[in-house]
Amino acid sequence: MRTPTPVAGPGQRGFTLVELLIVVAIVGLLASIAVVNLLNAVDKAKQKRTMMDMHTIGAAVEAYGTDNARYPTGIATWSALKSQINPHFMKEPPGEDGWQHPWEVGTTTGDDYTLVSIGKDGAVGPRSGGTTNEFDCDILFVNGHFYQWPEGTQR
Repeated sequence: MRTPTPVAGPGQRGFTLVELLIVVAIVGLLASIAVVNLLNAVDKAKQKRTMMDMHTIGAAVEAYGTDNARYPTGIATWSALKSQINPHFMKEPPGEDGWQHPWEVGTTTGDDYTLVSIGKDGAVGPRSGGTTNEFDCDILFVNGHFYQWPEGTQR
């Protein structure tokens, strides 16, 4: 009968438990940093997608305004606005923002329109205009321009 060959030869030694624990702690720390940055990048991508969709919908409403000499009137919901621009001005309007929240529409008068994304938290926030720095802040697109939009590092 043969005796099994040892894994470590004479004069060789393996890693100690302390060394292995230190390596695992370092890998865990690096992984936690990477996860935080990944989640931030995912939210930033959703935010950018939302802004591009809003701009595209705004272009369709502007095209409607050009053809009809006014924006849609009496529109207070996304489904009502969507029925005015689909399919003549936009083939498949996105039904929701990047965080899967439905669009909000300000009541249109024919002279103006407002399209709103309520942000990551899904709750209506303050609408003071200008730049924001949180993913939870609302994004407002009014009459072909962003009235409230994200800028810089988001929290």
